[in-house]
Amino acid sequence: MTKKKTADRNPAAALPQHIAVIGAGAMGTLFAARIAEQGIGVTLVDIDRRRLDAIAGHGIALTDDAGTRTVAVGTASADQLGPGVQLAIVFTKSMHTRAAAASIAHLAACGTTVLTLQNGLGNAESIATAFPPTQILKGMAALPADLAGVTEVRTHGSAHVVLGPFQASPVSDDAAASAVALLSGAGFDAELATTADVDVAVWEKVAFNAALNTIAAVTGRTNGGMDNEPGRAIAAAIVDEVAATAMATGIAVDAPRIHVTVIDALVQHRHHEPSMLQDVAAGRPTEIEAIAGAVIERAEAVGVDVPVTRTLANLVRLVETPRT
Repeated sequence: MTKKKTADRNPAAALPQHIAVIGAGAMGTLFAARIAEQGIGVTLVDIDRRRLDAIAGHGIALTDDAGTRTVAVGTASADQLGPGVQLAIVFTKSMHTRAAAASIAHLAACGTTVLTLQNGLGNAESIATAFPPTQILKGMAALPADLAGVTEVRTHGSAHVVLGPFQASPVSDDAAASAVALLSGAGFDAELATTADVDVAVWEKVAFNAALNTIAAVTGRTNGGMDNEPGRAIAAAIVDEVAATAMATGIAVDAPRIHVTVIDALVQHRHHEPSMLQDVAAGRPTEIEAIAGAVIERAEAVGVDVPVTRTLANLVRLVETPRT
């Protein structure tokens, strides 16, 4: 992937100073804490009042490779956000993206930029029902994050983020450069990319998630529990199917690179519980439709056969179905 050239600009000069993070799950909590550590004003937004009250009272206990510390972060409901918010980062589950965008739609007229780093396909399009396309950024975040209690989040290893404009324009290009500067300052390996390269990154993350999340949700295994011959074989088959679908839709993904990323996750993040496994364990709906389901829909449209992806998706759906 080729990085977009930014040598002629100084994105740090336009660094946003008031950020809203929408969604207080593992990723939202992690990003809110990391950004707040840099002295940037952060407001964490969620519909779970109990979690927000706990974070407001005790801060976020963040554990990463630098150790454990407590970070103070502001909290609010969506309707309490005001025009001072320059950047809103959406980390809700994909099935809630449209509702999340609607809840902060009053910020659109204020020029607020919205960044989605969520899992799955179609999130930026859902946000575009409430915000102009030129105020939307999209991308992907590749790092493990696990909640450990109401106010605790843990992560380790590298934290790669790729983002760019949903629709290129001078305004969205500047906003993307500022967002990259913000996240780089917060300790993320943040890369500014063209819209086309962001699409590649998003699809490659979808392939990764379609493989490991579905297997974990069905088997109840952590990454390390899938690091064996059958686990690797199923994951590889799904990656190949998703890559073939992406290529057929005009997205030039790098299948060997995805395979390496999957194996690295199995080896380096052995104790991580993929998000679908966490959802199943908690009795929550998974993001199966935005990940494997979205791949299947697009595969059908371009005539690509995805039998392994379809089977795992149906198994996850079966796991989600209430027992009778």
